[in-house]
Amino acid sequence: MKIKQVILRHLQMELKSPFATSFGAFTTKEFILVEVIDEDGVSGWGESVAFHSPWYNEETVKTNWHMLEDFLLPLVFQTPIKHPDELRQRFSTIRKNNMAKSAIEGAVWDLFAKKQNISLSKALGGTKKEIEVGISIGIQKSVDDLLRVVERYVSEGYRRIKLKIKPGWDVDVVREVHRRFPNVPLMADANSAYSLQDIDRLKALDEFQLMMIEQPLAADDIVDHAALQSQLSTPICLDESIHSYEDARKAIKLGSCRVINIKIGRVGGLTEAKRIHDLCQEHNIPVWCGGMLESGVGRAHNIAITTLENFVMPGDTAASSYYWEKDIIQPEVVVHHGMITVLDKPGIGYEVDRRQVDVYTVTEKTYRP
Repeated sequence: MKIKQVILRHLQMELKSPFATSFGAFTTKEFILVEVIDEDGVSGWGESVAFHSPWYNEETVKTNWHMLEDFLLPLVFQTPIKHPDELRQRFSTIRKNNMAKSAIEGAVWDLFAKKQNISLSKALGGTKKEIEVGISIGIQKSVDDLLRVVERYVSEGYRRIKLKIKPGWDVDVVREVHRRFPNVPLMADANSAYSLQDIDRLKALDEFQLMMIEQPLAADDIVDHAALQSQLSTPICLDESIHSYEDARKAIKLGSCRVINIKIGRVGGLTEAKRIHDLCQEHNIPVWCGGMLESGVGRAHNIAITTLENFVMPGDTAASSYYWEKDIIQPEVVVHHGMITVLDKPGIGYEVDRRQVDVYTVTEKTYRP
């Protein structure tokens, strides 16, 4: 593949309702949409999942644009690309900035699959024809509001419910949801809101037989998580702590978790996500695909990676309509009884709605070798 042109677009999409976590609330999602075009005029699409502020990690929309423009795109244009896996080594001289790397690498993966006339899921080695999905529910104004939201998505057939928690919105809240929906698989996501000083509060969650507690401690920690996991019966799932294959290897060796959440942007792309998947499979650590409030393009990449064998837990890839009045892909992602059908069309399987992209675009810029 010889990349002749790359278009970066800064988009802003309004969420249908605010999404609140322990580190902030969102009403809009800003992101970078990446389009790579080869010498035959074929386009591949990728998406940066960085937020406009450094809440989740150190990256932002602005820093991703800078990294893409000044460092990553010159490397992409450097020489033709035989396989997207090559970009991992090509980008290795640039430290971190995984979401920026993932955005351009994902677009190249989409292009590669289209050139091979196969689906992205098949290009990655995936075999599933449909994937199981759950829903992530942000912190609500009241427990009654939360119960109404949970009831809505349980009735729609989502296979598990993830509740965002933080100190003061945790044990009692989970207890009420568990009491009302005793047969619904539940997990809790803390987004690093606790420390080992909160161990008794976290141990209290064992009562509810949760699928997992996601990232209870610091985002850069695997040592304290190992100490905590040894005292909990509930599996710990690591999210923000895992940025690479090496992070996953060390966490597994230390016993820091029993589950790993693989987010493509967080780990630097599909190639690294697949490597982490394979490592976890070797060590009998189940994985699942987390969400970052993606548009349809990023959502399509999540669907593709989830077709790999060891993605055995429902991911966060909810329907487009959960987040957006109108997504930027056709057809939109839909969920039937907690399942998403994997499209067998070349690349990501969805057509990008250029007219809708133009509606949401704030800025765009074209780059050539």
